[in-house]
Amino acid sequence: MPQLSIYIDEQTLKQIEIAAKIEHLSISKYAVKKLNESMHSKWPEHYEELYGSIKDNTFNVERIDSFKNDAPREEL
Repeated sequence: MPQLSIYIDEQTLKQIEIAAKIEHLSISKYAVKKLNESMHSKWPEHYEELYGSIKDNTFNVERIDSFKNDAPREEL
């Protein structure tokens, strides 16, 4: 399997070590997982279940009854 060397600062390394430990992965497997996730964009798991889960009046779409205040447009 090919190997990759990267240079990172100590603070970033510490954060990666902690994150890998939380997920019970080696640093190498954690890095591969995150790189794959970033290259293969997808919606988070169960994202579709969030639809309609927020009850808030600020999310209502304002209806426009007329477009009389729009700028006139040139006819083509």
